[in-house]
Amino acid sequence: MFNLLKAIFSPEFGYAILRVTTPILFAALGALVSDRAGIANIGLEGIMLMAALTGVIGSAFTGSAWLGLLFAIITGLIITGILAYFTLYFKTHIILGGIAVNLFADGGSIFILYLLTHDKGTSASLPSKVLPSINIPIIKDIPVVGEILSGHNVLTYISILCVILVYIMFKKTSLGLRIKAVGENPDAADSVGISVNKTRTIALLLSGVFASLGGAYMSMGYVSWFSRNMTAGRGWIALAAEAMGRGTTMGTFFTSLLFGVADALSNILSSYSIPAEFVQIIPYVATVVGLIVYASEENRKNKKVRD
Repeated sequence: MFNLLKAIFSPEFGYAILRVTTPILFAALGALVSDRAGIANIGLEGIMLMAALTGVIGSAFTGSAWLGLLFAIITGLIITGILAYFTLYFKTHIILGGIAVNLFADGGSIFILYLLTHDKGTSASLPSKVLPSINIPIIKDIPVVGEILSGHNVLTYISILCVILVYIMFKKTSLGLRIKAVGENPDAADSVGISVNKTRTIALLLSGVFASLGGAYMSMGYVSWFSRNMTAGRGWIALAAEAMGRGTTMGTFFTSLLFGVADALSNILSSYSIPAEFVQIIPYVATVVGLIVYASEENRKNKKVRD
């Protein structure tokens, strides 16, 4: 027990929290942007998975991690563009559209991987690249703080920057205001000349970019290869994080960190004599508990309003 507590209250644990939070945070920001526009992007998991694969493929064939990242982003844009087209213009149900994306990614990623590598498990045979890590000047020399904050993959810092940019977008820009207006009252937004479908399309595309960044991190930062179903439910966890964050940027950030803590804790426990099955369910149990707390709070507020 002492060794476990020592591991939890160590700089390495703080470093691990930021590391495992990164893909959840990217996807949660994607969920936030689309949700504020009044359209739920259920396809985050599938977008992350396909972006993780195309990032590896792109970096392997071009020899550049940054071009691989570009491939991943383009993949996210294409998938969400198709999703937006069918749901907003052909009126396909957004939930069914998102589920279709997830099912396509689940099987399609394995099929594409097999075509290129003749392996249905991992892309280890591909000479893929990894995005660089950054040591922050001055901060890296500060005891404890430097060990926690410095030396992360570049996408970890980009995820934190994206939190700031999304916050500014919703508070200060006309695009953010249009997205919120469309999400809160699409009829009123349409009456003042705001194109509801156009705004929701932009929101979905932004959502796809964030999700693809999270997917690229999984295969080009968290590890250096693609493996079957490597996102492991992080897209669904991100949806829960956004819901618990009450549709706010900072709330989404902190709830993503909370799920990151659960994920990091499961990684630490795996090195102790604890059944692997128990360790693996910790992040998902945290998700269920979080949603129960969120739902209870919402019911309490609604009851108070009715009373």
